[in-house]
Amino acid sequence: MSASGGTKAIVAALVANLAIAVAKFVAFLFSGSSSMLAESVHSLADSGNQGLLLLGGKRAKREATPQHPFGYGRERYIYAFLVSIVLFSVGGMFALYEGYEKIKHPHEIDHWYWPVGVLVFAIIAETISFRTAIKESNAVRGKRSWKEFVRHAKAPELPVVLLEDLGALVGLILALGGVSLALLTGDGVWDGIGTLCIGVLLILIALVLAVETKSLLLGEAAGLDEVKKIEAAIVDGETVTGIIHMRTLHLGPEELLVAAKIAVDHDDTAAEIASAIDAAEARIREAVPIARVIYLEPDIYSETQAAKGGDREATPGGPIPPEAAH
Repeated sequence: MSASGGTKAIVAALVANLAIAVAKFVAFLFSGSSSMLAESVHSLADSGNQGLLLLGGKRAKREATPQHPFGYGRERYIYAFLVSIVLFSVGGMFALYEGYEKIKHPHEIDHWYWPVGVLVFAIIAETISFRTAIKESNAVRGKRSWKEFVRHAKAPELPVVLLEDLGALVGLILALGGVSLALLTGDGVWDGIGTLCIGVLLILIALVLAVETKSLLLGEAAGLDEVKKIEAAIVDGETVTGIIHMRTLHLGPEELLVAAKIAVDHDDTAAEIASAIDAAEARIREAVPIARVIYLEPDIYSETQAAKGGDREATPGGPIPPEAAH
């Protein structure tokens, strides 16, 4: 994901949510609708989440230090995880509480045109924000399905914004349904039921975000296509005759660590091996530009060593012996 694309989607969502939050809260003051209060808190929480994503992106750009020699790229994952916590606690749990109170103590909605008008405005604004997120995501997701994109994207910002915007649109429809049923029946319980549904929706989205960002925080390997490119770039068939085993790890969305034990001939000189390693590193960076930290350890190929690394092999096809590289 390009940083500019992610930032554009985040800013679009932030502007939309701030405007919607104010409009919803005004509608709540005039109508007393619990759905509107829950939705205003939802939009306020979303605005805070987009602020967290922007802050995480900024802090991730800091230079590496002796204490953090691999930099701060993973801060983007940390702040994305905080988003899931905020969405769960502030958005989801508050909506559940407010819905319960509304069902327990229902009252009719006053000035119906305020909540209905604001909800229609909010749906339009969220649709524009959602379209921006879809457009920016389409530029980077390639042929992957939306499910695969959300599950396997290494940059967390666009999946987070996509899920937030989708949740916001569905939540607005639920709020509109609850308000409409309360107006048609004269029973404020429907408003509370709509609020409860919004709470359940937000908690489900928060759980999905938490699971996906937890995986990124633990450390994920490069994608299958990137691994294949790195393997092809390492072996030159002359000095570097094979890959004994290899590991990759995302230090951040746009920074990849590559560590590999490579096979060389026993009679190669130190100068030849050093030159071959430098050339292999250059080929790797050309094939996969985000591979910025590369460690290549030369060794004499043996099936025993390859087998020792095979059970933890990050590559899809296992060790690449010298005879397979020619």
